[in-house]
Amino acid sequence: MKVLVVGGGAREHALCWKLRQSPLLTELYCAPGNPGIAALADRVPLAPEEVQRLADFAGELRIDLTVVGPELPLTLGIADEFANRGLPLFGPTQRAAEIEGSKVFAKQFMERHGIPTAPSEVVHDAAAARAAAGRFGYPVVLKADGLAAGKGVIIVQDDAGLAAAVQALFEERQFGTSADRVLVEAFLPGEEVSFMALCDGERVLPLATARDYKRIGDGDTGPNTGGMGAHSPSGGLSAEAGAVVVETILRPAVAGLAAEGRPFVGVLYAGLMLTPEGPRVLEFNARFGDPEAQVVLLRLEDDLLPILAAGAAGRFDARRLSFRREVAVCVVLASPGYPGRPVQGEPIGGLDRAAALPGVEIFHAGTAWAREGADGELVSAGGRVLSVCALDPGLSGALKKAYAAAAEIDWPGKVYRHDIGRRLLDQVSLGGS
Repeated sequence: MKVLVVGGGAREHALCWKLRQSPLLTELYCAPGNPGIAALADRVPLAPEEVQRLADFAGELRIDLTVVGPELPLTLGIADEFANRGLPLFGPTQRAAEIEGSKVFAKQFMERHGIPTAPSEVVHDAAAARAAAGRFGYPVVLKADGLAAGKGVIIVQDDAGLAAAVQALFEERQFGTSADRVLVEAFLPGEEVSFMALCDGERVLPLATARDYKRIGDGDTGPNTGGMGAHSPSGGLSAEAGAVVVETILRPAVAGLAAEGRPFVGVLYAGLMLTPEGPRVLEFNARFGDPEAQVVLLRLEDDLLPILAAGAAGRFDARRLSFRREVAVCVVLASPGYPGRPVQGEPIGGLDRAAALPGVEIFHAGTAWAREGADGELVSAGGRVLSVCALDPGLSGALKKAYAAAAEIDWPGKVYRHDIGRRLLDQVSLGGS
């Protein structure tokens, strides 16, 4: 099969790494890819948002399956464009992807279909936001309605924090038109879990759970990012509780979208808060999480390619997926200044040495060659730059491997969290169940 992966981050690198293992694969392309992906796939110089040109490419090369990584092309309607041309693609239509593209739509959708979530109000200006926050009390959560690269969520602890959040959203317009509407939401205490499932428009194949670490700093301090690390399993959700999530959240969501004329084909991501009253949905995404995809795909035992192809055709054959019992860990290395204004162009060395450590896989995100050609110097070219991942029978061993590999990478400016999974280590002995 000829396969095209759309995107150029660590998530897409992990997808290419996993797809490359399939005996069904004959040719692999990635648009636009990155230097790490270049070792696995032919790079195509097209941006993810160039929907029509991507469809042209897939048609000309007779691509058998396109897999979309990032959310932007999905919300722009890439699945619709491919469907109109009879080109197989694993990813939701524009209408189905609104479950991620609009937090207001997602909240109202959950309320219509009885999916458990936090109480909220929709506001359009600073005064209304302050009034709603006053009704909920602190802490309170403010969310920009539209896409904001994982950074449009602000947790407010006090009056000063509320003033800063309102200024960022409504006055400085840091999130642009994504904040034309803002969701003010009651804060839910508990542990966060990422629960993803593959969907074929009707059926659901749950993936292994994961936990993402959004804040930039150790101890969950500082601003939200796109994700600074992850591990799978999540450590907070039993098999029994996972089954409850599938039955009360994922299946009702897929059925509800189909009932509203938005059948969902692709990866449905439920960001959950495990509260004393049970799981509550913080957000839905319409694609693989990043960095959750890295750790989940490291553990996936099945051949991913025929599963995604069957999903794109609307007919899953598999009833369940198999995962390694090992624990997978990801530590994200970011540029100084991230998530605000990351410094770019810093040289990076030692990757071969780090990747040679047992159990380690390194996925590129924001990297580039300093000059044309793969023999040039590798430099940072984004906010999140590398995902350093490791597998081990236990969480402690996986963390040791990942942090040892991070230390081998010669990049003095690298920024990363030193406490991924550490709090969980104090609570339980996490195995790969």
